[in-house]
Amino acid sequence: MGEVINLRLARKQRARAAAAVRANQNRRVFGRTTAEKAAEAAVKARMDRTLDGAKLESPAPDKPPE
Repeated sequence: MGEVINLRLARKQRARAAAAVRANQNRRVFGRTTAEKAAEAAVKARMDRTLDGAKLESPAPDKPPE
């Protein structure tokens, strides 16, 4: 005969394990220091300024297309 297990406890253990995996993933994604966030924001701002400076302005049409 097999081992008797409590299904309620088994479900709770499985949920805890899934929560631990999810928490670890979130730590990797969102767990950055303030300095890392500021450095990334500076790089993004520099890229945006570069792209805006290189943007070509299209001439406004005299008449709207019919």
